[in-house]
Amino acid sequence: MRVVVSALLAVVVATACETAPPAPAPAAETARPGPSPAASAAPGRATKSYGAPLGQATAAALTDVLTKPDGFEGKEVMVEGEVRRACSKKGCWMEIAESTAADARGARVTFKDYGFFVPLDSAGAHAKLQGVVNVALMKKGHVEHLEEEGAKVANKNPDGTAKEVQFVASGVELTK
Repeated sequence: MRVVVSALLAVVVATACETAPPAPAPAAETARPGPSPAASAAPGRATKSYGAPLGQATAAALTDVLTKPDGFEGKEVMVEGEVRRACSKKGCWMEIAESTAADARGARVTFKDYGFFVPLDSAGAHAKLQGVVNVALMKKGHVEHLEEEGAKVANKNPDGTAKEVQFVASGVELTK
């Protein structure tokens, strides 16, 4: 079942950037200056929300999820990290990483039901998100599609496929 769902997700995401309607109206985001850790660290930073409001999911350290993803697979968690990249065409995915270092481990984040996007300039923001963890083997075509949009795919196999940790987020808060 997981293979079928992963394959279906890959097909949807691979075609979505070219065929989906434009991002939802700005009403999907709200500016909230304030109490996020990243926002309080630097005066003048603002937090914007996308998708559903963050709820009561179990908090997990991104490092723990990346180190032992199988223990989190299929579970909804709340994680925080740094946005390394976002889709350069529509903002339909982003990469969240442990730190801003180029070699920091990270995961791809897509958005539940393709219901919201993040700004194209999200790289460099601090992210807090609620989502379900997925460990997927991406097909070569999907890997190539993501790389065309600016993604850097780690763990590529010789046949062009890649195994990666992913989150399907229901809500995201970005602080810039």
